[in-house]
Parts: sequence; C-alpha cells; structure tokens
Amino acid sequence: MDIKALDKALVELTKRKEELAAVDYNNPKYDEMEDALHDMEDDFQEEFGGKLEEILQDIHDEYCSDNDVLMPVAYLGKGVVVDADDYPGKDTRLVLLANPPRIIMSVGKEKQEVLWTAK
Repeated sequence: MDIKALDKALVELTKRKEELAAVDYNNPKYDEMEDALHDMEDDFQEEFGGKLEEILQDIHDEYCSDNDVLMPVAYLGKGVVVDADDYPGKDTRLVLLANPPRIIMSVGKEKQEVLWTAK
C-alpha cells in the first residue's frame, strides 16, 4: 500500500467532509459537493478499501468483536461507535486519521489509543 497516497487521500477526504458539513442543505451547491465527496469515497474504497478492511477486521476481532466492520470511509471524521470489550458502557469509537495514516480507539474524552499506524 502506498502510504503517501493513502495519507494524501485521507487528508483530502477529511477536508471535503468538513467543507460539506459547513454547508447548509438548502445551499444550491450542497448536492454537487455531496456527489463529489461520494465519488472521492468510491475512488478511496477502490484503491485502499480492501487492505484497510482487513486491518479493520483484525482490530474488530481483537477489541470490539461484537461489531461489524464497515467501509473504511465510515471511520473518518467522528469515527464509528463500537462496543469495546475492554470499555463496556463507555462512548468508544474507532477513527481513521491522517498524518500519519492510523486508526485510533477513542474512549470518551479521557483516552485515545493508537491501534494501527501505516508503515
């Protein structure tokens, strides 16, 4: 996996998601921006999805076995809420981040643990 390309794609996707979140649904550009984001997500999935899904499956198996693995783009931004085996009843999320590409487990506001870093 090309780590530089992955990182660049993660940065761009995150930026586009933030831009879309800042636009009101009634804005005439919203649909166009949303379509462009979905195209980027599809390209990301095609290029990096298979490998990232394998990594996410390993993480789910080890830390949150009761949850299904979603498409990698779902883990961007606020992440995906999971039932972590070690943190029952806590607001726990898996988040895919850039700079460097990594997956963290965020437990409430008190803890963040890096579970995987691209190498």
